[in-house]
Amino acid sequence: MAVSLSTLSDMGRVSAARRPKGNIRERGNSLQVRYFAGRDPVTGKDVYLTATIPGRDDAAYRKAEDKLAEFRTQVNKQRSAESSVSLSYALHEWMRTSEIEDSTRKTYVGYIERTIKPAVGGLPVKKITPRILESFYTELRRCRVRCDGKPYVEKHVTDEPHDCVEKKCKPHVCKGMAASTVRQIHSILSGTLDAAARWEWIDASPAQLARRPKQKPPQPDPPTPAEAARLVEEAFRMDDDWGTLVWLVMTTGMRRGELCGLRFNRVDLDAELIDLRRNWVGGKEKDTKTHQNRRIALDSETVALLREHRERVAERVRSVGGEFTEDLFVFSGTRTLDHKEPYSPNAVTQRYKDMATRLGIDTHLHALRHYSATELLTAGVDLRTVAGRLGHGGGGATTLRVYAAWVAASDRKAAEILGSRMPKRARK
Repeated sequence: MAVSLSTLSDMGRVSAARRPKGNIRERGNSLQVRYFAGRDPVTGKDVYLTATIPGRDDAAYRKAEDKLAEFRTQVNKQRSAESSVSLSYALHEWMRTSEIEDSTRKTYVGYIERTIKPAVGGLPVKKITPRILESFYTELRRCRVRCDGKPYVEKHVTDEPHDCVEKKCKPHVCKGMAASTVRQIHSILSGTLDAAARWEWIDASPAQLARRPKQKPPQPDPPTPAEAARLVEEAFRMDDDWGTLVWLVMTTGMRRGELCGLRFNRVDLDAELIDLRRNWVGGKEKDTKTHQNRRIALDSETVALLREHRERVAERVRSVGGEFTEDLFVFSGTRTLDHKEPYSPNAVTQRYKDMATRLGIDTHLHALRHYSATELLTAGVDLRTVAGRLGHGGGGATTLRVYAAWVAASDRKAAEILGSRMPKRARK
């Protein structure tokens, strides 16, 4: 048995094929309530609100009719929401008022223009629900261009008539976005919808309820001690400045931007420490990534290398008619002999990658940061100290999440040490 209701337009637009709003249907020993809620703006499929009411007696039918009325009120409230603010406008206002790094802003603009706006940018913010967001994320994980599943040839080289074989036009192959990329898109939408709630354009942010793709657990892959030795030996063979740079990353775990932005006035060789306050990102000097200052203690060998490096730099600067001052950069490119400009972070990354490739070692510069952390943890250094050297916040929570396996190994070593010091008991 079914109770049919009147028809409605599809999300405010009159549908060519009039459909019932909702109904109550018998399903075995229960009743199913269905109510048409419009079309999914991402997939184009019809969306229904549904509920199951146990039983088929008069009381069950009364509950089913109440649920149907509840669905009707919910959908009508959403459709009658008065707001001229579209998601595209909200995105523009959020980007305009947000304080984010230039490099991050550039990345966000790319995602907004290429992915978010074409899919859901035209929707009023009051019409966006957690289900719409989750459907959007699912589509992106299936195919980044959100194709309809039908085969087609991707993007002709020219609009003029041509031979696809000659122009190498390729059939479309679905490639889903990485979970980390979709999580970034969720961050953009979350920031925008949170702002919309603060600005009273919506009652609450649907992004707070929407599920985003799970983040894969970090899997650091540091070079082995033998590989690290080969890397630093090759670096010193190339030139002493480069060897000192690689050595410093290994022994301190500094980030690339921190290394490139380091000035001599932040290296206290007498106190044997580095005072990290600045970061070099996108051609500009900025705060450190976590906006926190930290001090890193140096071992005696590293101090000796930095003294030698300082003398080399001073002599080099004087050779080009300059004056050595404490605000010069510690590391500079081979073409910048006066050390007034830092070593380009991208150039450091590429040079290190080329060196590792020549040695047949599959690694990258950031892995040296992992090497520093894992060697310390393996040696039994406490988690809080390692976190402080790396500049991790949360009192070691980030360090524990990233290096859980090495922390566990260090904990096992601690247990064995403690056990070995306990008095031995005679066994029967």
